[in-house]
Amino acid sequence: MQNPDDPTIRAILTAPQVIAVVGWSPNPDRPSHGVAAFLARRGMRVLRVNPGQAGQIVDGSPVYGRLSDIPADAGVTMVDIFRRSDAVAGIVAEALAALPQLRVIWMQLGVTDEAAAARARARGITVVQNRCPKIEMARLGLV
Repeated sequence: MQNPDDPTIRAILTAPQVIAVVGWSPNPDRPSHGVAAFLARRGMRVLRVNPGQAGQIVDGSPVYGRLSDIPADAGVTMVDIFRRSDAVAGIVAEALAALPQLRVIWMQLGVTDEAAAARARARGITVVQNRCPKIEMARLGLV
């Protein structure tokens, strides 16, 4: 597994981002909920993706059922994946097709798919696997 070096991760986490959180949960006890809230407090624009919650409004933004439901002009630059590894290939394929400003695919702790990562990298997308942006921000002294 090939992850970016610390300066690249720092650059990702300090740049303005519009982040689609795939697998977001409305349950405040779930990691996807906490990380999305943390990133929003850090000034990132967070779009939530969960088919079971589609149409709900959270923090003034709709919850989307799929990445392809997000308007292309929303400017999503990063997809943060809170789904099992076996779902990653489809999520990455959809992200590459639907999000024209995409620059980063981030897979949460325990989530990896090297083949999907290679496809994204071939399109110029930076890929982070098996890491959490909240933990990485703390590790790099960004909080």
